[in-house]
Amino acid sequence: MKIGITCYPTYGGSGVLATELGKELALRGHEVHFISYALPFRLNHFVENIYFHEVEISTYPLFEFPLYGLALTSKMVEVATYEKLDLLHVHYAIPHATSAYMAKQILAGKKDLKFITTLHGTDITLVGLEPSFVHLVKFSIEQSDGVTAVSRHLKEKTETAYNINKDIRVIHNFVDTEIYKRIEDAPLRKHFAPNGEKVIVHTSNFRQVKRVADTIRIMKEIENSVNARLVLVGDGPERSECERLARELGLQNKVLFLGKQDALVEILSASDLFLIPSQSESFGLAALEAMACGLPVISSSVGGLPELVRHNETGYIAEIGDISRMSKYTVELLTNEKKYSQFALNARERSVKNFDKSIIVPAYEEYYNEVLKG
Repeated sequence: MKIGITCYPTYGGSGVLATELGKELALRGHEVHFISYALPFRLNHFVENIYFHEVEISTYPLFEFPLYGLALTSKMVEVATYEKLDLLHVHYAIPHATSAYMAKQILAGKKDLKFITTLHGTDITLVGLEPSFVHLVKFSIEQSDGVTAVSRHLKEKTETAYNINKDIRVIHNFVDTEIYKRIEDAPLRKHFAPNGEKVIVHTSNFRQVKRVADTIRIMKEIENSVNARLVLVGDGPERSECERLARELGLQNKVLFLGKQDALVEILSASDLFLIPSQSESFGLAALEAMACGLPVISSSVGGLPELVRHNETGYIAEIGDISRMSKYTVELLTNEKKYSQFALNARERSVKNFDKSIIVPAYEEYYNEVLKG
C-alpha cells in the first residue's frame, strides 16, 4: 500500500506511535509518506520506503494567525495526487482529521481518498471538548472512513462525550520488544546510584496532567524506608516547579532532572521501578516501554492504564493523588526481592505477549484493508 501519515512531529505519545508505525509499515514493504510541518523526532535516520513532505506555511500580513490546517489540506491533496496514495492515516483529531476530510472532498470525482483517524487522548478529553472545537471534532470523526482508539477507555469516552454513532476500533499502542529490553549491567547505573541505591524513574512531557510533583512527594515519603534516587526524564511547563519542590523538600541530591533524552532503553535498564501517577492517560506508552525493559509499574487508576498495568501482577494501581498508597507500594516492591523479581518478569512477559509490534502492526494492516474494501 501507499500510505500517507500525518502526526505532530514533537515529543508526545501520538507522534511516537505514528512514527514507529510508519517505520514498521515501511519495513513490511509499504510505501509511507509523512506529511507534517517538521520531520518527526523519532525519524532520525534513513529508512527505505519512507518519504517526508513538509507543510510550508506562508506568512502574509493580512492573516493574523498561521493557516496550518489549510496548508496541511493542500499538501495532503498534492501528495495523494502525485504519489498515488491509497489512504491517509491521521493521528490526533485536531486539525488533522479535518484537513483530511477537506482533502477527500477536493479530490472527490478524481480519486476516492480514504482516511483513517486515530484518537490518542487529549485531542478528545481536553482540546476537543473546548466549545470552539466540539462540533468540528464530532464531524471529523464521523466523516472518517475508519476510526481507531488506543484504548477501550478512550473509545468509550469518545462515544459518550460526543454522542458518536460510528464504529471505533481499539488498537492498543505497541513497543518493539527487541529494542526495548533490559540491558544487563547498564553503565548508567553507576551514575544514577553510585552508592548502590534503588532507582525510581519517571518519563513525561512535564504537563500538569502528568502530576510529576507526586513522584517527588512519593520520594519524600519513602526516604527513611528505602535508600533510593528518583530520575526524571523529559521537560515541559511543570519542570521548574518540580525543581523548586525538590529543593524545598531537601531532595535536591536524591532527584535527578535529566531533561529530554533519546537513550531511554539505557535509562530504563539502569532503573528498578517506574512511576506514572497521571490524572489523565489514554494508554500509557511510557509505562509500556518501561515494562518491556522489565520494570514493575506503579500507576494511577485512570484512562487506559488499567488495560496495561495488572494490579498485583506487573505492578500496582492506586487512586489519583494517593501518594501514601503509592509510597507503600514502592517500599513493598523495593524491599521484597522475591516479589520484585516476579513482578519484573511479569511486566516483560505482558509487554511481549500483548503489545509487541508483531501483534499490533498487523492489526493496523488488516484495518487498512477493511477500510479500502469499504
